[in-house]
Amino acid sequence: MTATHHEAPAPAEATRPSFGPLLPLGVASLGAGAIHAAAAAAHGDARQAALCFDVLAVAQLAWGAWAMVGSRRVLAALGAVLSVGAVAGWIVVQTVGIGFIDGFEDPHPIGWADALAAGLAAFVAVGALRHVLAGRRSAPARPSLGLLRATSCAAVVVVTLAGVSQSSHGGHGHGGDGHDHGTPSATPPKVYDPEKAVADAKAAGGTGDEQAVKRVDLSGVPGVTPEQQERAEQLVEINLDKLPQWASQEVAKAKGFHSIGDGFTGAEHLINWNYIDDDHELDPDHPESLVYDTTGPEPKLVSAMYMLPTGSTLDTVPDIGGPLTQWHIHDNLCFTKEPPPRVVGITNGDGNCSFGQKLPPVPMIHVWIVGHPCGPFAALEGVAAGQIKAGEERACDAEHSHDF
Repeated sequence: MTATHHEAPAPAEATRPSFGPLLPLGVASLGAGAIHAAAAAAHGDARQAALCFDVLAVAQLAWGAWAMVGSRRVLAALGAVLSVGAVAGWIVVQTVGIGFIDGFEDPHPIGWADALAAGLAAFVAVGALRHVLAGRRSAPARPSLGLLRATSCAAVVVVTLAGVSQSSHGGHGHGGDGHDHGTPSATPPKVYDPEKAVADAKAAGGTGDEQAVKRVDLSGVPGVTPEQQERAEQLVEINLDKLPQWASQEVAKAKGFHSIGDGFTGAEHLINWNYIDDDHELDPDHPESLVYDTTGPEPKLVSAMYMLPTGSTLDTVPDIGGPLTQWHIHDNLCFTKEPPPRVVGITNGDGNCSFGQKLPPVPMIHVWIVGHPCGPFAALEGVAAGQIKAGEERACDAEHSHDF
């Protein structure tokens, strides 16, 4: 009897999870969602805007995770619709604003983080539409295409990390928060005399000639008394005369100023921590903080950031210019524990720092020596706008937005 030889069946090829052809689009959507999630936390002072960022972040993260393993045309179509809507919404917010959403009422200057998120969404929209119009599922990736996809995914991850970092520091809109707080001190709060401070600084600046040509006119703001207008105008005049002595960052650093590390946002803040609780207030010879525009080839001095002594509150700020001058605090920033303090993030939902430390918030106010869309005492935007006194509306003096 002849034995029959049966060949053993070939072992089945091991199956491994495989990523679909929409992988790069999925990673890009995850990146945009991460940036918007960080932006939601950074816009906690504008709840409706934060909610919009939250919803968009969840949608982009969910679609991105699905797209990494899927390839159906209906999936691509959903991604195209979501991404086109995200880009269109970004364009509207940047150009005309959305009047019925708190935080989006006015147009916002383009920031690096929000531009990156819009660029990632546009990348997803174009890629998803191409997939839909192809009319079929894509063939398995060849090694060269796999390498290209891996490279593109790695690039998206790198730029996303940078975008998330900036967005969490207020990169949406006009860059950077940089508003720091006074270091803890046992020194009791000083009695602040705004008229004496302005008069002393004016005398120090050599602008006491009453016949001098008036460069600053802040008239026309409802609710401002003549005395308040004069004090506010004098304060701007003093800074126009005296603040340019700090035009060089090297000069400022030699005098004890330190950057808080936000230059990449477009607005870098240098703080002299020894000036927080000294005997000088609203004094351009001893400003607590200096603000530099870093969007050009060299840092440009644009503003002083005056801070009141430790222990001051929004209930005890001096009346300088009435509705012209609005004080604010920052109670959501986290700093390094090693001196000099640098901003390392924002507080979590419980108001605590996951790492770093919070410093006592003190009232602060800008005085700009260049034109600003919201006038010479405008705060920054997003998380950089800080918190104002309960019941107040954020001031924007567009009537006096011009250069002096």
